Amino acid sequence: MTLLALAPAQAQAAARKPYDHQDPYRSGCGNSARVVKTAKINSRANGEVGTIKLMWSGKCQTNWVEVRTATSARGTINLYTADGRSDSFRFKAGNGGRHWGDMLWAKDMCAWGSTSVQWNGGNGGQNGQGTTGKACR
Repeated sequence: MTLLALAPAQAQAAARKPYDHQDPYRSGCGNSARVVKTAKINSRANGEVGTIKLMWSGKCQTNWVEVRTATSARGTINLYTADGRSDSFRFKAGNGGRHWGDMLWAKDMCAWGSTSVQWNGGNGGQNGQGTTGKACR
């Protein structure tokens, strides 16, 4: 019989990131969340077209990004952590214009997010982008 053991550093890394790439609301982490950074989603042709928020769950020690934009918009939500990890989530039109990406563990480090949105095929400047500032927990 062979036993498989993780080195202490590997075991610690695996143990402290159990929520990476999971939905914050299905996991229960979203229930205790708060907004730590907010920015506008802007379009050159249309001005402000939404809001991007960097969320933090103290319970789960995770960040994720939420977006509010036009119901007809689709796009991508990105989350980055200072240790080089990232998560990208594509959303479709609908859901009342409220969308969120998956989480990354971010205890004792900085995280930030970005989004790009488009509607009506993105033609004629019907697209926008937004980026949050860094939040360090």
